[in-house]
Amino acid sequence: MFYINIEKQNELTQKQVSELKAMWNRCATRIVLSTTLAKSGHPGGSLSSLHTMLVLYSIIKHRPTEPRWPDRDRVVVSIGHISPCVYSVLTEFGYFSEEDFLAEFRRAGSPCAGHVEQSMPGIEWNTGNLGQGLSVGTGICLAQNLLGRPGKTIVLMGDGEQQKGQIAEARRFATKFGQGNLIGIVDRNHLQIGGSTELVMPVRVRDEYTAAGWNVLYVPDGHDFQAIFKALKRTWSNNGLVPDRPTVLITRTVMGKGISFMENKAKYHGSPLPEEDAGTALRELGQDQGLLEMWLKNRAEHKIKGINKKAEINYPFIDPGKPIVYGTGDKTDCRSAYGEALKDLAQRNNVSGSTPKIVGFSCDLEESVKMQGFHSVSPRAFIETGIQEHHAATCAGAVSREGMVTFLSTFGVFASAETYNQHRLNDLNETHLKIVSTHLGLDVGEDGPTHQSIDYVGLFNNLFGFSIFMPADPNQTDRIVRYVATNPGNAFVGMGRSKMSVITTKDGKPFYDADYVFQPGRADCLRKGDQATFLTYGSATSQVLKACSVLDSEGLSVGVLNMASLKPIDKKSILEAAKKGPLMTVEDHIAHTGLGAMVAQELLMAGAHQQLLTIGVTHYSSSGKPDDLYRLQHLDAESLVKKVKELLC
Repeated sequence: MFYINIEKQNELTQKQVSELKAMWNRCATRIVLSTTLAKSGHPGGSLSSLHTMLVLYSIIKHRPTEPRWPDRDRVVVSIGHISPCVYSVLTEFGYFSEEDFLAEFRRAGSPCAGHVEQSMPGIEWNTGNLGQGLSVGTGICLAQNLLGRPGKTIVLMGDGEQQKGQIAEARRFATKFGQGNLIGIVDRNHLQIGGSTELVMPVRVRDEYTAAGWNVLYVPDGHDFQAIFKALKRTWSNNGLVPDRPTVLITRTVMGKGISFMENKAKYHGSPLPEEDAGTALRELGQDQGLLEMWLKNRAEHKIKGINKKAEINYPFIDPGKPIVYGTGDKTDCRSAYGEALKDLAQRNNVSGSTPKIVGFSCDLEESVKMQGFHSVSPRAFIETGIQEHHAATCAGAVSREGMVTFLSTFGVFASAETYNQHRLNDLNETHLKIVSTHLGLDVGEDGPTHQSIDYVGLFNNLFGFSIFMPADPNQTDRIVRYVATNPGNAFVGMGRSKMSVITTKDGKPFYDADYVFQPGRADCLRKGDQATFLTYGSATSQVLKACSVLDSEGLSVGVLNMASLKPIDKKSILEAAKKGPLMTVEDHIAHTGLGAMVAQELLMAGAHQQLLTIGVTHYSSSGKPDDLYRLQHLDAESLVKKVKELLC
C-alpha cells in the first residue's frame, strides 16, 4: 500500500508526486466510468476533491484489510455525493476491487450506493444530507479524546454545504472542547447545483471559521499535491498553529478538474457524461477506447453480490445497579427518577481516574431534564452543547458508535420533530443513542402549544432501528433507564413534566416494586377487567386509572394495560384484550399516529373483529394546567368514564 510518513518528511519527493499523478489518472478514469455506466452520479465534484483525497489516504494511519482498526485515523466524507471519488480512492488503496465498484455502483441490491455508505469497507459514516459531517467528526473526536486513543479525525466538506446552520453549530462545539486533533477540509470550487456559490448564497468560509476560533489554512491550488501535503503537514505538526484548536484547510479547486470540457461547469455537479462524451474524456486521460465498451459488457454480465454486512456492535458492559423504589407516599416526576437513575449509573460505571463508560449530552436544559446529578458525579462525561439541538443529535449519535453509552436529553419538541432528520441518519448509521425526552404532550401545560409535543410516537415509529418506551411512573422510569443503558441499540424514552403519584396495585402497594423487571414488547396489566380494556401509556395512565376506579365502583369491569413498550409492542396482549370486549386507547398524543393507530393495525392484521375507540389529542391546545388541558380535550378521568359508559351501556 502506498504510504507517506508525514511525520518524517517536510515535502513530497518527485517519485511520490509521480506516483500520486499515476494514481490520480486511474481514479479519474474510474470516476468517469462509474458515473457513465450508472447513468447517474456526481463526476464534477468527485474530480474536484480527488487530489486532496489521494494525499489524505497516503498519509493517514489505516488498514484496508482491517477497516475498523481502533487506532486508525478517521475520515468522514460529509459531501457524500462525491462517492465516485471516494470509492475510486478506496479501490486504489485496496479496500475492495475495481470490479466491485464499477460493476455495482448505484445498482439495486448493491452495497456500492450513490452516496457513501458503510456497506462499503472504509466508509466511516453514511452521508448525503449535507451539513451533518462536521458534527459527526466532532463526536468521533470527542469519543477518541475521552477514550485516550491516538489519531486524527478529518472531515471533508463542500463549500456549498457551508451554508447549512448545523456546520456553524459544530464549529463552535469543536472550539469549546479544544479539538486540536480535528481537521476540516473544505473543497472550495465555488460551484453548487444552482451555479456560483456567491449567487446562490454567499458564504465567507475563511472568515466564518476564523470567527469560530479555528486555525485556518488556505491552499490556493487544491490540485497541487505538494501544496496539499505541506498544508496537511502543518496540521499534523501544529507548526505555527494553536495546538488545542481545530484546523480547517480551504482548498481552492476546480469543478471537473482534469477533463477540459468539464472544468468549471456547474452542470457536471450531478450530471454523468453520456457515452460519447465519456469516450472523449477517457481519451484525454490517455485510456484505450475499448475500455468503456469492456465495462459496459462486464456490468451487464456481473452478478450483484448484495449487501452482506453484519451490524457492528461496539458496546461496553454496564453495571445496572439496584433499582430505586419510590413508595406510595412519594410524589415526583419521571424526569427526576431518570436523573437519579442516571446519576447512580454514572457512580457505578464512570470510575474516577478511568475512562467514562457513560456520556450525557444536554442542550442548555440540564436542570429541567434533571442531569445535574450526572454532571456532579461525572463532570468530564457531561457534554453541554448549548442551544444546538441539530448538532447535538448527530454528535451524540457518533459518540454512541465509539463504545460509549450515550444519553441525549432535551424537551420533546426538540428531541423529536426538530431533529427528526438527524435521528434518521443516526438510525441508518446503526448508532446506540439513548434519547430521554422530557416535557412531552399536553402535560407540558403552561408553556403552550409550541412546546406541547404530540407527534413523537409517530415520528420515531418511522425509524426502523429505534425502540420507543414510555414509562408510566417514577418506578418504571428507573427500570427503563437502567434497561436502555445496559443494552445496545437506539431508544427513545419519553415522559411528561408533571409530578405524579406512584402507580399501585388494587391493594395499595407499588406496582413496579423492587422485583419488577422491564421487558420490551410486554404490556403490564395494571387492572383486570372482563367487559372492556383501556390501553394507555405515560402521563395519561393516571387519568385512566382514576376512570377505572370510578367504573369499578359502578359495577363496570374495565381492565387497564400499560403499553410502556410501544415499539416493540405487545401484540399478544392486544389480541387477548380484544377477545374480552371493546378496546379504548388513551394517549397524550395524536391518536391517528400514536397508540390508537398501532392497535388498529394489529387488530386488522390479525383479522380480529372488535370495536376500538381511539382517544387522544385532536387539535393544538392552549396554555394552561395539564389537568385543565386534558379536560378540554376529553382526556380527563370524568370524560373517560362517560365515553366508556356510552360504549358499554
